[in-house]
Parts: sequence; structure tokens; C-alpha cells
Amino acid sequence: MFQSLPTLLLHTQKCFSIEHIPVNVATWGTPVQSTLYYSWYAHYALDGLSYTCTHTTTQTDPWWKLDLMKTYSVNRVTITNRPDCCESRIDGAEIRIGNNSSDVFSNPVCAVVSTIPAGATYSYSCHGMEGRYVFVNLPGTSKILTLCDVGVYVIFPGNLATGRNVTQSSTIGSWITEQAVDFNPGFIQPSSACSSTDIQTNPWWRVDLSSVYRVSRVVITNRLDCCPERINGAEIRIGNSLENNGNNNPIIPAGVSSTYICNDMEGRYVNLFIPGDSRFLTLCEVEVYGEGPLLKKTFLKMKLKSSSSLSEPICSFQLQSALVEQGFSDVTLQWSQPPEQEVMQKEAAPAQCAVRKR
Repeated sequence: MFQSLPTLLLHTQKCFSIEHIPVNVATWGTPVQSTLYYSWYAHYALDGLSYTCTHTTTQTDPWWKLDLMKTYSVNRVTITNRPDCCESRIDGAEIRIGNNSSDVFSNPVCAVVSTIPAGATYSYSCHGMEGRYVFVNLPGTSKILTLCDVGVYVIFPGNLATGRNVTQSSTIGSWITEQAVDFNPGFIQPSSACSSTDIQTNPWWRVDLSSVYRVSRVVITNRLDCCPERINGAEIRIGNSLENNGNNNPIIPAGVSSTYICNDMEGRYVNLFIPGDSRFLTLCEVEVYGEGPLLKKTFLKMKLKSSSSLSEPICSFQLQSALVEQGFSDVTLQWSQPPEQEVMQKEAAPAQCAVRKR
């Protein structure tokens, strides 16, 4: 029995929700303080230990500064006071966020500390204040500034690369693929925060966005410690094909700047690719921004040979199996209208199923 089929719609349910979870970026930066009391160093505020603290000498307007190495939108700052004594010394301290590294007071105030009990950690909301530098300063004469821990929390909204499957053509040492999408720009320890291929011909790195998106821009962070020229000549490619590992998709040429406008190119795969021999591809962070997932309609031709009734999900089952083989999963199939008839004939024309996919 050969059966004619009404239109069948396929809806993929594979959507990705990016959680706006604050990330503590404080340890990605470098701290200094206005003066040093014995061995109470500025970096003790970033070691996560409440019993190792910073300490200035007695002075006018002491301060502690954290250089985050790039500008962030700061969600909140946390401060842990010393647990053993002198908890009132923190009273009146100001938290400032801005881009002026030399003049503490020219940076806007996020919050003023009224008091923090000994050993306690208090959180101060900064409502997305933007800046590269975070200051904690204590206005007044004959003051001592002590900090036992400082956290700087940032939200990274809208980055489509977050949490996606990533791969690269090869890996050198501990410079694994996922470190290019871990938020950490790797300014302090690139080997634990950046990805890198081994030296090879035509190295590449790829992120699978899981669905088709309209990509507006791609942001690339290059390594800071050395070898910035290695990224020269890199190509950004966006598309839906995995031919040649995705490196045959349409190209956006990369240059010196870190942000690349993509003019709403559509694609599921974003590749970074360096053509040439004896090349490394090192990426300390890749961010992808755009809209989607996009809905598209496609028609598939199928010839079904079955003695089963069309009310049974045979077409849906075969379509779903075929699409899973092509990388589409978590799909839901339904008829656009109920089957109306069964046709007995020697050979039926191929049936068409309309596919709506993300």
C-alpha cells in the first residue's frame, strides 16, 4: 500500500538560554596599593583567604586599586573585613569604578562602606557601572586601609558563544578549546585561560551555536603577554556548512581591532581560521553576538512505502531519524492538517513534508 501524505511540519525545540550569572573577574586583574605595611601585599585581597589581608601604612587618603586590564560593566563589589581586630578601620571607605588610573577621586563612587563586622563580607551593588579600574579608598588623615578579600562581579549578557560546543584543529599543552569561551581574557595566566592550536598548516577553531543565528558582531581577545602578531591574517567565517571543518563558510577578514562587524550574517558555525603553513591560532576569548534562533522553512521529498495508516507517526519517525543523523535533535513533528485518504497504486509520487526548523 502506498499512501499520499498531507504537509508535515517539523519544529525543532533546541533553543539555548544564556543565564545571566555574575562572574567574579577580580583575580583576572593586577592590584596595587598606595603604601605597603611590612608584607601585607595588595594581592592578598585576591587570594580568597580571609586571614591574609592588605595593609597600608598610616597616611592621608590610602587606596587600593585593581586594574581589570579591560573595561567591564560591574554588577557588584564585595569586601571582606579583617577578622582579628580593628574592624572599624574600614568605616567610610569608598568604592570607585572608572577609567582614570592616576586620579582616584575622578572616578565615580559606586558605594560608601558604613561598617563591616569583623570577618564579614558585604556586597555593594554598582548597577552596571563601567570602568577598567576598581578603587577602594579611605578619605581622611591618619588612616589605614586593610582589605582581606575583594570581589568584582560582572554579567556577560547576550554572548551566544557561552556554554556552546567548541573544537579546534589541534591543541598544544593545556591550551584547550574551551578556554576561549570561559569569560577569562587570560591577561595574567594565558596558559590556563586561552586556547591555542599546535603549530600546523591552516589551524582553525570553531564554535557550534546549535541553531542558525543572525550574527551582528564577533569580539576576539588576543593574548597580552607575547606573540600578538600570531592572530594576523585570521579569518572569521560564519555559515551552516561543515565542509572543510566549516572553513569554507563566508568570510569576514580579521584585522587589528578586537570587534568585527558581521552585518547580520546568518549561520550556525563561527570559525576562526588562519591560512598558511607553520601557524599557531591562539584565542584568549571569543564572543559572538546576534539574534535568533532563526526559523526557516524547508521542503523534504520522501517516498513512503507502508501498509500502516497515516494516523500512525511513520512519516514523523522517518523524518526525525534522518534529521538526527544531520545533527538536529529535540524535535517535535506534527501534521499541518490531518491525513485525509489512502491511495492504492503501483507507485506513488514522492511525498513532500514541509520542515520548519531552527
